[in-house]
Amino acid sequence: MDILTYHIETFGCQMNVHDSEEIAGALNAIGLQPAKDLKSAQVIVFNTCCIRDTAEKKILGKIGDLKHLKQQSKDVIIAIVGCMMQQEGAAENLIKKFPFIDIILGNVNIDELAAKVEEILENKRIKRKSYISVLMHEKPEIVENRPVYRTSGTNAWVNIIYGCDNFCTYCIVPYVRGRERSRQPQTILQEVRGLIDEGYKEITLLGQNVNSYGSDRKDGYGFAELLEQIAKIDGKYRLRFMTSHPKDFNDKVIDIIAATPNFCNNIHLPLQAGSNKILAAMNRKYTRERYMEIIDKIRAKMPDCGITTDIMVGFPGETEEDFQDTMDLVRKVRYSNAFTFVYSPRTGTAAARMEQIPYSVKKDRITRLIALQNNISKELSDSYVGGVYEVLAEDAPRQNQLCGRTESGRLVTFEGSKDKIGSFLTIKITKAKASALWGEIENGK
Repeated sequence: MDILTYHIETFGCQMNVHDSEEIAGALNAIGLQPAKDLKSAQVIVFNTCCIRDTAEKKILGKIGDLKHLKQQSKDVIIAIVGCMMQQEGAAENLIKKFPFIDIILGNVNIDELAAKVEEILENKRIKRKSYISVLMHEKPEIVENRPVYRTSGTNAWVNIIYGCDNFCTYCIVPYVRGRERSRQPQTILQEVRGLIDEGYKEITLLGQNVNSYGSDRKDGYGFAELLEQIAKIDGKYRLRFMTSHPKDFNDKVIDIIAATPNFCNNIHLPLQAGSNKILAAMNRKYTRERYMEIIDKIRAKMPDCGITTDIMVGFPGETEEDFQDTMDLVRKVRYSNAFTFVYSPRTGTAAARMEQIPYSVKKDRITRLIALQNNISKELSDSYVGGVYEVLAEDAPRQNQLCGRTESGRLVTFEGSKDKIGSFLTIKITKAKASALWGEIENGK
């Protein structure tokens, strides 16, 4: 009997990447195996994202491309799951547009996928109808001990908190991911210990807002306390976390990171905007002054810390003066990397009802912002040349070539054999270009 295979395409954030690892684990558990590509798979899963309109349009285009696969083989099972489906009415609209889809699930009940695939496989000769199940629940229960098929090489993702309570006026996440729910600390610690024992060299703690961890526990055990406990776990490994929210980033967290060798000197701290007027309109709950205060404290404790960020331009009401406030903060902070994007309205959010800015203005501003950040990234990259850094070898993009990241999060490419993947190597930086670095292994180590 032929072994059935599956293919998962993941769109969006690291939370979705880890959700897909759990989907893969569930499909493996019922006897399926990963396919070499989408066209050879009997089960195709799209794990969707709806954070921006551009992401949604891209996904819809890719779903449309699946129609010919279904025409070639009616036995192919097509499942569309995740955040995009969690929006009110999205599942019903999708099935009208693409009636060849077999399964639609929200991110709240992705657990149903494997069982539904089994049911379809067992009854494949019976004419089947599309299965749609999207649960709308503000605080869905956390399901522990799901099987996970990890696909991120030396890095392992660990969710510590689900959902978001912030309700930034532009963001759809609280509506599709639900309210904040923290995992039990002992369960997180057990998972991290197990991953280190398995040989993973980098652990990334995940949450829409990791700093809010414990806010729903009411026992005083928060993010700082969790970090303190994780820091006590023995072994040679790195710890990262994302995403942080400036409103919750406190001095204790900075002190723990600075004092703990396993914590990377790399912090992702979304800015979104540098104007106090726009930050207030976004409901971000901090000011530019508070943001810079956090940056100054990080720099004081960790001078070499690589700081990355998210920045949005073209939010409703943003003037040229507001935009220049953002540019000013970018110059002051000097981010090692910035994820920049143009604001796009999300139906159901408060900002979507505000007066919108012309696209031509947004395009001009994003172009100027990217140019500024590229110049800063290049200057920072040049400062690495001649220096020696510890790099975790993560991948082999070409034969006899490896790539990995410094503790501060900078990507380095260097010559080396595949057997060094997963090893910490001493690399001398020999060349820099934009945000990329090239180097060579020092003394074969």
